[in-house]
Amino acid sequence: MKQTEISPQIIDYVEREIIPRYAAFDKAHREDHVRMVIEQSMKLIEHEPSINVDMVYVVAAFHDLGLVNGRENHHKDSRKILEADTFIASHFSPEQIRFMGEAVEDHRASNGTKPHNEYGLIVAEADRFIDPETIIRRTIQYSLANYPQLDRAGHYQRIIDHLFNKYGPNGYLKVWIPWSDNAANLKRLHILLTDQSLLDEIFNRIFDEETKLN
Repeated sequence: MKQTEISPQIIDYVEREIIPRYAAFDKAHREDHVRMVIEQSMKLIEHEPSINVDMVYVVAAFHDLGLVNGRENHHKDSRKILEADTFIASHFSPEQIRFMGEAVEDHRASNGTKPHNEYGLIVAEADRFIDPETIIRRTIQYSLANYPQLDRAGHYQRIIDHLFNKYGPNGYLKVWIPWSDNAANLKRLHILLTDQSLLDEIFNRIFDEETKLN
C-alpha cells in the first residue's frame, strides 16, 4: 500500500530544526522557497506510486542547506549536512540516506546531467518552478544581495545574461519531467525573453519593489 502521509515525527523535526535555517540565506532562498519546493515535490509524487514520501520530503527540505557555506558548492554541502544528520540516521536506512544524499546533490540546475534517481528527478524539477515573474524576482533578490556594488544598469545586465544563460532556448537548465508544468512554462519564458519592452517593464517594476523593501 502506498504511503500517502509524511511521518509526523519527520515533519516536526523539519519544522523545528531545518526550515528555520533558511532564514539566514538570501531572499531568493529563504523559507518561502523551501516551502515551495516541498509543495511542488508533493504534487509531483502524485504520479509516482512507488515513491517514499518521507524521503522526498526530506530531500526537498534539505536541498539548499549547504548555502550556509556559500553558493558555489552548496549542493555538495547540502548532501554532507543530510548524511551527517543524526535524526535522519535514526529514521532511515543507510541505502535510503545514500539515495537522498544523491538526490540533494543532483538538484542543482547547473549540474547539467540527469539526476541519478527518482528522488533527485522530483526535487530538481520542483526546485525549477518556472514562473517567469517569480524567476525574475528571485534573480533580482539574489543579485541585490550578492552584487551590492552594481548600479541599476549593472543589475539589469547581469540578470538578463543570467536569464538567457539558464532559461534561454540554449540555456543550461533542463526539464526532466515532461508532464510537469515546467515544460509549458519554460516555453512561455522563452517568448518573454524575445519581448524586450515587456522584459524591461517587469524588471523595472520588480527592481523598484525590491529596492524599496531594502
